[in-house]
Amino acid sequence: MHEPHYTGRCLCGAVRYEVSGPAGNPCYCYCDSCRRAAGAPMVAWATFARERLRIVQGQLTEYRSSAAVLRGFCAACGGTLTYRHESRGTEIDVTLASLDEPGRLAPRMHVWVADKLPWVTIRDGLPQFARGTTDPGGTVGS
Repeated sequence: MHEPHYTGRCLCGAVRYEVSGPAGNPCYCYCDSCRRAAGAPMVAWATFARERLRIVQGQLTEYRSSAAVLRGFCAACGGTLTYRHESRGTEIDVTLASLDEPGRLAPRMHVWVADKLPWVTIRDGLPQFARGTTDPGGTVGS
């Protein structure tokens, strides 16, 4: 069986990557940190095995946005590409919008909805989590 394979790049094309394998937890994240890093009301992510991500052109620049988090981006255009949390050392999150074919992966949930901007309305029927997907409280309303 053929495993999924994706390619992607930053806005200017200076950084190109390939990632393969199953995409876990495709989601929209509304946390303050993601919003500020991307300059957007939410960011769509999917999680991959870190060893399956390969930078094929340019260099991924990383910024430590908190004690346990490294965010990867292009130093030339600032395009947001990756997210790494030390508690998940074998995984890396990739921005779905940076994929060459972003329509291949669709978010299946909303996370950190507690941080959502008041003018954002969610009406797609996907599960919503106040914080991460492991919240003991489970999903929140629309």
